[in-house]
Amino acid sequence: MRFPAFRFLSFAISALLVCSALVAPVQVSAATQKSKSAAHQGKKRVRHGSWKRHGQQKIDEQRAREIQEALIRENYLEGSPSGVWDQRTKAAMVKYQDDHGWQTKVLPDSRALIALGLGPKHDNLLNPESVEPARGTAPAASPTTRATVKPLESARNQR
Repeated sequence: MRFPAFRFLSFAISALLVCSALVAPVQVSAATQKSKSAAHQGKKRVRHGSWKRHGQQKIDEQRAREIQEALIRENYLEGSPSGVWDQRTKAAMVKYQDDHGWQTKVLPDSRALIALGLGPKHDNLLNPESVEPARGTAPAASPTTRATVKPLESARNQR
């Protein structure tokens, strides 16, 4: 008699283990899903300022005057330079950039400034000869440069 009771008890325990194994992962996964969604709902993205505020905010009065003088010289602007980056200056710059096939959303474009003769200044450089020359101006080759180039080329050809 003891033997059938032991068999029934072992059968009941194994059935409970199988049921708990099937039910437990569902409960755990549901709990983790709830905790993830609850944690996600509590967090909100907060923006501190706008990314558009980086960089130059407005054009300096002296620089605006230089640009206006160049636009007047190129017949894209009329009148005298005021030093204020106003709507008529913007319109003249848009027309200048459009006539040259450049973008017109960012004003002024660096290519337009260089073409107007307002590119970077190299006055205070220690080695101004190391700066790449502007397009269209080829540096004059000195006799020492010509003399050193030929032996180097002949040495390369011998290898």
